[in-house]
Amino acid sequence: MANYSVVTSDFINVQITNSGEESSCIERRFQKGITIDDFKGKLELLTGGNRATMKLEVYDKHNKLVCCPNEATRLLGSYPIDDGMRIHVKDNFISPFNDLSSVEKLEMSAEDYSKRTDTVKAFLTKNKLGKYNEEQMKQKEEEQRREQEAEEALIKTLAVGDRCEIEVPTQPKRRGTIMYLGTTDFKPGQWVGVKYDEPLGKNDGSVNGKKYFDCLPKYGSFVKPAQVKKGDFPVEDYDLDEEL
Repeated sequence: MANYSVVTSDFINVQITNSGEESSCIERRFQKGITIDDFKGKLELLTGGNRATMKLEVYDKHNKLVCCPNEATRLLGSYPIDDGMRIHVKDNFISPFNDLSSVEKLEMSAEDYSKRTDTVKAFLTKNKLGKYNEEQMKQKEEEQRREQEAEEALIKTLAVGDRCEIEVPTQPKRRGTIMYLGTTDFKPGQWVGVKYDEPLGKNDGSVNGKKYFDCLPKYGSFVKPAQVKKGDFPVEDYDLDEEL
């Protein structure tokens, strides 16, 4: 005779509510094999409560109290909790209101804040992440300096009125005339304003309301010096009315 056994999932999906914010309901998935103490630790992150003081109540889909899983060393799965049930967290330390306008705010000077060891800034500094990595930031500044010098050197080889061909990655080559050279208000660095032979541009020589040069709408564009190839490029005759 074959032996049969009931196999149940190692996880349960439940809804979490708390006494501090009755209208809030969070749905989460938990392992049945964790202790109630560990489970309360996870609920700390979800509700803002304290595992040492919180009390748990489990309700079924009909809002009927099923059990109160509060024995710290007992496993969560040892309680009769099924998928879809609601676990309500009761805690005196959870604020019973959402309006924080009357809560006194902690104000701290930049100097005092920098001395604390439990802040995000302290963590980033300790682990040398982002802008708090001096070596990485110096390397980035050096790369930016070299890029700026290279752009300035390239732009000196160009002149307003030069014919050119523009090569931008993933885009077809376009020919035009250089109309502007130098810095702009819309982005840092050196820029080349070009009037294309065809309406393949993005503007009329204006960006954000400032006029840098004149051309017809959709004939103007700004590109980086490295994307400009100066040369004796003739203006091609694009007869749009001709049918083949």
